[in-house]
Amino acid sequence: MVQRPPDTYDFIIVGAGSAGCVLANRLTEHSTLSVLVLEAGGSDRHPYVRAPAGFMKTFDHPRFNWCYATAPSPTIKDRSIFFPRGKVLGGSSSISGHLYVRGQALDYDNWAQMGNVGWSYDDVLPHFIKSEDRENGANTFHGTGGPQHVSELPERHHLCEKFISGAKGLGVPSNPDYNGSRQEGVAYYQRMIRQGRRHSAAVGFLHPVRHRLTFI
Repeated sequence: MVQRPPDTYDFIIVGAGSAGCVLANRLTEHSTLSVLVLEAGGSDRHPYVRAPAGFMKTFDHPRFNWCYATAPSPTIKDRSIFFPRGKVLGGSSSISGHLYVRGQALDYDNWAQMGNVGWSYDDVLPHFIKSEDRENGANTFHGTGGPQHVSELPERHHLCEKFISGAKGLGVPSNPDYNGSRQEGVAYYQRMIRQGRRHSAAVGFLHPVRHRLTFI
């Protein structure tokens, strides 16, 4: 992953995690800018990273994971909670359960109400849409042709159907698109998987523009 660097750069990105991958992609859209990406972890080409079921191996594997832990807290009987974070190209998007879940719209709206102009859900929604390449097509809340592939589960397991049925029986509404107009309810997950492989931030945003970057 190491390339011989020149003496100076216009931008240096520390960490090729989810945000770093997007930033590297966007900055290098300007051909006059030189960008260096520094990443402590290694390549994301290992089968544990590429195969969707591999997240069970990377969850606590020090090769791919910083394996952080929280400080003991008296509110949880002095326990320390394991806190996995990705140490690999793509960061935590390369070791996660490859689920596609947007932030709660009300959180964005609250940030805007606190004075953070441009952070309401209506403000950020166009960027979500721009980033997506949704298998089921575009609509008011989803896009196609973007770097991040989003797919639906191709099969419906009978145990999952029982779970959903039970939730609906308790009054939880069915919601086939929790990243759409309504975010509450019970549904199958949307996934960042394409053709049977994980589609991380590195796969979507970084690898297509590697020729425009320098890595260390």
